[in-house]
Amino acid sequence: MTAADLGIPEAAARLRDGRLTSVALTEAHLARIAERDGAYHAFLHVAAESALAVAAEADAAFSRGEDFGPLQGIPVAIKDLFDTADMPTTYGSDLHGGRVPAGDAEVVRRLRNAGAVLLGKLETYEFALVGPVFDRAFPPAANPWDVTRATGGSSSGSAAAVAGGLVRTTIGSDTGGSVRSPAAYCGAVGLKPTYGRIPTRGAFPLSPSLDHVGLVSASVAEAAITFDAIADGPSATARLGMPLAGLTIGYARDWFAGDPETLPELLDAIDGAASLLSLLGARIEEVTLPDAADFEAVGAVIIHAEAFEIHRRQLAASGARYSRKVFQNIASGLCLTQHDLARGHQAAARLRARLDRTVFSRVDAILTATTLTPAIPFADFAGEAARWTPMRTIAFNVTGHPALSVPCGFADGLPLGLQLVGKAGDEATLCQIGHAYEMASDFSASKPPRP
Repeated sequence: MTAADLGIPEAAARLRDGRLTSVALTEAHLARIAERDGAYHAFLHVAAESALAVAAEADAAFSRGEDFGPLQGIPVAIKDLFDTADMPTTYGSDLHGGRVPAGDAEVVRRLRNAGAVLLGKLETYEFALVGPVFDRAFPPAANPWDVTRATGGSSSGSAAAVAGGLVRTTIGSDTGGSVRSPAAYCGAVGLKPTYGRIPTRGAFPLSPSLDHVGLVSASVAEAAITFDAIADGPSATARLGMPLAGLTIGYARDWFAGDPETLPELLDAIDGAASLLSLLGARIEEVTLPDAADFEAVGAVIIHAEAFEIHRRQLAASGARYSRKVFQNIASGLCLTQHDLARGHQAAARLRARLDRTVFSRVDAILTATTLTPAIPFADFAGEAARWTPMRTIAFNVTGHPALSVPCGFADGLPLGLQLVGKAGDEATLCQIGHAYEMASDFSASKPPRP
């Protein structure tokens, strides 16, 4: 064990009482990246020199009695969808190789103001669209539990970096599940906040109506701490450690149990989680959600229509430089009209209102699946057609409700994840429940084999 294995609360305590310096902590993370990332391909750019300089500044600030919050001196890494003024930002595309933006994305600015040490930029699917693909200059990020398998979403480097022990917390984005599904596949925690809680300014848009800035972290507490440093509105750490007595959790079991893709081990794991949450004091009540297919259809219309408009000119000018599957995915939006998009937004509003009226009027949170299977082999993505991973995530991009993925078990040695969904603006209750479950189980403490 090295300093890189310390959770953020423990590292923060040691930084403040002098048992650890930010420089030593940063050096430990950089050594871990050098040791392991050749197998994971999580980082596109490692900013060692600037990270050590910021770490030295954090140590100097501590010595002067200046404290900017829990992330001061803590290493963090950023998905390559967010502008960073001092390191390349390519959006995962060969079209933008070597590009260094003029300024920082808003979330990056907030991290710097919090005293965080930015280690570098993390792999993403091209423009956060489909993947993994194999016709780009960089290889896709690999799943640390089995490097022949994918991470399952565009925040691929974020999940690989956390699961592989390279960094404790990362910034990602989630438009249809791209924080939560990689977290589930890699045995990490993924938090998609309420729509708009974290500003998207300075992030390349995929679908502005559904885009969320999210987090992949090693634990629920670390996700909540990171969230509090960069989000607007109420704290996510406010209810950590509080008992679950008095909370009602709606178990949306029928939303995934009957799907032919659902692995029996996953159903057993989430049934077990419902039982454990009941033992911890929560009241469990089965609830029925609108059909998953309805959410998926609405989400697909909105994403494809908005993504095509964003890329229309660049496709016409440089379409041959896109990865083939990414080009095909964007081009599918050509057949959608503004009328189709308007109808998609109207349907999204109806689904959001229905969820609030029929479910969240009775429960404090929803329990369901994140993905229906463990991580999928890279070989399954090698064909011409796009391979879709079976998930239950896009629904809450459509409605904008916050959602949290937490490890809940294993199948054939690969991680599985459950999903908790909360009322708009209530990340605190989600983190309360997720943290209580995490503390009462041992799944989040499990680590993948060394590469």
